[in-house]
Formats: sequence, C-alpha cells, structure tokens
Amino acid sequence: MKNQTINTIGFIGLGVMGNSMCKNLLQNKNWSIMVNDINKNKEEDLHNHGAIIASDIEDLFDKSDVIITCLPGGSFVYEMYFGKQNMISFIKPNQYIVDMSTSQPDLMVKLNVDIKKKNSFFADAPIGKTRQAAIDGTLAIMVGSDLDTFKHLVPIFNLMGEDIMHCGDVGSGQLTKIMNNMILFETVVALSEAANIAEKYGMNVGKLFNNITKCSGDSFALKNHGIKSIAKDHFPSPAFSSEYALKDLSYALELGNKLKIKLPGAETAKKLLQTSIEQGDKDLYFPVIKKYLK
Repeated sequence: MKNQTINTIGFIGLGVMGNSMCKNLLQNKNWSIMVNDINKNKEEDLHNHGAIIASDIEDLFDKSDVIITCLPGGSFVYEMYFGKQNMISFIKPNQYIVDMSTSQPDLMVKLNVDIKKKNSFFADAPIGKTRQAAIDGTLAIMVGSDLDTFKHLVPIFNLMGEDIMHCGDVGSGQLTKIMNNMILFETVVALSEAANIAEKYGMNVGKLFNNITKCSGDSFALKNHGIKSIAKDHFPSPAFSSEYALKDLSYALELGNKLKIKLPGAETAKKLLQTSIEQGDKDLYFPVIKKYLK
C-alpha cells in the first residue's frame, strides 16, 4: 500500500516555520491541505490561502492520507501523541505520519514502534536553515525512515525544501538535526567572541566577517547569524529564540550524558543561553548571547 495516491495532507502546528511550509504545500493543487493549530487566527490565515480547517484533530486524522506535525519540541510531540490529545489512537492503517519538529531520537523510535502496530508508516523529518528559507521553500530536511517511506514522501518535502536528505532509520533525522544545531550554537559563540574582540580593537565587525567569508573560517553561520545578526547587534523576535535554542541544545547534552561523552563546547553555549534567558531575552534571536560575553 505504499504507493497510494496522496489526496489530503493534514498539517498540525502553524508557527513561525509551519505556516510558511504549509503555504508552500498549497502550491500543489493535486492534493488538499487540512490544518489544525491552537491559534485560530493562524488557521484562518491558511484558510485564506486555500487550506481546509479541520473541525478537530480526530477529523484531520480521519480525512488525511499524510499527517505532518511541526511543533515546538519533544515535550509537545509526546503530549500530542501520548497525552491528552492521544493522537496515536486516531492513526488508521496505511497512513503516513511525519514529525517535522525537533525532538529526541528515542521519542521518534517509540513513535515508530507504535505507528507500525497500526500498520502505518512513520518518518522523523526535522528542518534546518532560517525562517526565510521556510518562506522560500528552501529548507534542509533531514529524514529518518525506511527508504520506501522516504521515496513516497519526497514530493511533499520537495515543496518545502531544497536539500532533502535520507539520513537513515527512524531517529537519524533528529540526530542529524541535533548535531547540526549543537555545531551551530557553538559556532555562534565563536563568532560572538570574534565580534567582541573586533569591537574592542576598533575594527568594523561587518568588515571582519565579510573578509572571513573568503577564508577558511567561512560558514553558513558566519553569513547568516554573523553578518546579518551579530555584526549589526540585531536580534529580532519572532525568530529562532534563545529559549528554543536551549531546548534543542538540551537534546544534544542528553545524548552526551547517555553516551558518556563530554561536551565542553555545548556546555559553554548552554550557560550563555541560560544567562540570556535569565536576563529577559528568551524570545530574542539566540545570537543575542553575544551580549553576555562582554
């Protein structure tokens, strides 16, 4: 049954990323998009772009061939599937369930076990890059699933992203995302250190960073978090906040603890993120940690 036609996609979670992702899915007129979010204004916004508003989550599961969840983190995913919402009970045979939140790999494995019992298929598919990439449909999508499930879902992923990766079995998408974010957060610490040195020395940070784009220190983080945010002391909200960054980093630290691996760079980033939150910057774009190195 893995080659059945996709007629309806149910999408749960219309936040900063999910809203734009859902709008990109609406470009394909061969399927319908049914949406659900706790914020009814967000549902109405998607309805104005052609989506159908589900009367409730059970209605969405009943009418969808593919269900995508894009939630703030693992605790929300667990609560939705196994808590009061008990979404696991709504899954029908031969449905495809896709979680595009950033969550713990072990939670994805648990979900997969329970979804298989329903004779359905699961993929963890967390997303990478920026809010603008979600708008442009150029996200990185890191997929953990069996290969047949991945191939079936690729047409959906192609409307939301440009770098679609099959990372391996269920859980490997999340592991890839968590390690990516750990590297990103630690790189932002290094960029913030460099910016603070440049400022004290009297060199323009933007010029320094632009110079480094032509050297071995170049990176996605430099071009985006460095030049667009740190060099300009521009830390907007809504964006990928300090609170969300700390949540994602906590998953890496949990893995390090479980596997008995020391992560001193991640611990440093954790302390800076905690300080920014304690100082009232929890909703600001996470490179705001630059302020707390001074």
